[in-house]
Amino acid sequence: MRTPSGAPGQTEQPDAHAEHGRRVASMFGRIARWYDFLNHSLSLGQDVYWRYRLARCLRLPPGGMLLDLACGTMDVTLEALRQYPDARVAALDFSGPMLARGRDKATRAGKATAVLPALADGRRLPLPDASADAASIAFGIRNILPREEAFRELFRVLRPGGRLCVLEFGSGRTRIWKGAYNFYLDRLLPLAGRVISGDAGAYRYLADTIRDFPDARALGAEMLAAGFADVRWQPHLSGIVYVHVARKAADGADEG
Repeated sequence: MRTPSGAPGQTEQPDAHAEHGRRVASMFGRIARWYDFLNHSLSLGQDVYWRYRLARCLRLPPGGMLLDLACGTMDVTLEALRQYPDARVAALDFSGPMLARGRDKATRAGKATAVLPALADGRRLPLPDASADAASIAFGIRNILPREEAFRELFRVLRPGGRLCVLEFGSGRTRIWKGAYNFYLDRLLPLAGRVISGDAGAYRYLADTIRDFPDARALGAEMLAAGFADVRWQPHLSGIVYVHVARKAADGADEG
């Protein structure tokens, strides 16, 4: 996407959000081989349970189509297929190395035929209107700027009555466990990322985006503004992560 200059002969201004997306995609490409190990170890295995809860909230109909945006290495995709064995999943991500590792995992799990993987920008989803029965995004909405464009696209591709389920960290500006979690974000997370993956910058980025992320109520308001109805959220692990669930109204109208 580019912003028109407004005058003939002038060049268009570069899209800062697109450049941000390219930088983030490159960063995830660099840490792709360590991504699953770090997720499981840094969360003490809790991320497996969080994804299980996310998939439970999808309520896919028999034979339904799930859009798993920012699918990464496809942990949510595979958990959804475990809970909804006859579903199909459009697994979209903007990092080729992450997507490749996800395809390998789906093949090893015997689920490759149920997965439709594709590189994609969350602001311009390569799906028709009202084509997905549900949509999920786990630890990915922080990486898409501006978020409102992604939420509008997710609303567009959902069928009336479909659910959007978002798993994301809570705001790092909230003191949790008397500040122990905030110390973990600021000091221990970048250190662990550097020691294990050799890329401290990637995990500094993670800590910074968690700290700057809106709280649950503000994120819910963004989803309502995109057209969703019945936005609810549930905290896990004292609010370190939240699952947001929003519904597209059955008649497709904006009830937000």
